[in-house]
Amino acid sequence: MAGPAPTGDALAGYLRAQATEFLRALRLHRETGSVANGAEGSVDAARALRRSARRISASLHTFQSLLDTGWCEGMRPELAWVSGTLALEHAYTARLERLLSALHRLSGATAAPAQPAGAAAGARADAAAGARTDPAAGARADSAAGSRAAGAARVGAAAPRDAGLRTPPASAPERSNLTVGAAKAGALLDRQLTLARTRAHSTALQALGSSRFHAIADKVAVLASEVPLTPSAATTDLRPLATAAKERLTDAVAALPLVTAGHPYNAAALIHGLSPDTVPHPQDAPWHQVRLLLRLHRYAREAVRGEPDGTSVVDLRLLSAGQALNRHRDASEAAAAAAQAARTPRIAPATAYALGVLHADQRHEVEAARFAFQQAWQKEAEAVSTR
Repeated sequence: MAGPAPTGDALAGYLRAQATEFLRALRLHRETGSVANGAEGSVDAARALRRSARRISASLHTFQSLLDTGWCEGMRPELAWVSGTLALEHAYTARLERLLSALHRLSGATAAPAQPAGAAAGARADAAAGARTDPAAGARADSAAGSRAAGAARVGAAAPRDAGLRTPPASAPERSNLTVGAAKAGALLDRQLTLARTRAHSTALQALGSSRFHAIADKVAVLASEVPLTPSAATTDLRPLATAAKERLTDAVAALPLVTAGHPYNAAALIHGLSPDTVPHPQDAPWHQVRLLLRLHRYAREAVRGEPDGTSVVDLRLLSAGQALNRHRDASEAAAAAAQAARTPRIAPATAYALGVLHADQRHEVEAARFAFQQAWQKEAEAVSTR
């Protein structure tokens, strides 16, 4: 027998619990924030802050009709700002780790290789090249790097998935050059992404000490004890609103090319290769949108039940689908970082080639993530149809 319908009271309890988690994570972050950058406690606290901020913001979006409209419209963008600002440092750290691991794998190394003779000097030259201001030389180098990298992407699309930087046995000198190129590419990526991570860390610290953040924390503290429900919320069933969130997700998934994604390594994610355009890859936007809608669906289920994701078959399938879309986003952003590095003016040809192969590898990872999501979603759709 189904239990009583969850109403606005259940939503209020869920929001109070998430607000309490936010305040607990904030206290932990303040206690560990003075520790050196990257301290485990500070990282865990930032993750918990992002997690609770996302859940509160998602609930305000899904169940806005049961809450004070002005309050919701004021809180949602602020919570999104908190979550996005705190996520940047972790994103750059994970992106660098992903790209360096892929370079080591593609160059045939089982561990991080030592830089060959001359690679360190070349890496420094490549890393400093972006600061040079010769427009003509930069344009020529950008064109050459883009051509080499795009060619590498086409090779990666046509070759077997694990081909990587593999060359015929007779071409030992070329293998040496490719290893040097991979080392230089790794040094360039390390410089660029470490700088971005450091800036993101400083931005996060400034944000957490700002009056804007203190105002958000004050509102969340009030939310922990008082939720601004509408008069009708106490008798309104939450399930139709949660169902509407699921339907928005279903419609967005239906618009994806899942038939194509159902065939592994079909190279669709490599179309357009290393485009000279610096905007995000046009194919990825619908998948990123599905990822956000899936998160809204999961959090709506939590609010209706009044508890986090459980271990039911549905929960595990949704979690698997969400993980696939997270990998899709990570690989897409890593590919964009490799492409951006390949556009650095006046880098060595071997460096540009290694970055092109790395870009192609990450676009293959994008495709693999799409395939994994298609498999997980198909199982969920089949289970729904049989219920």
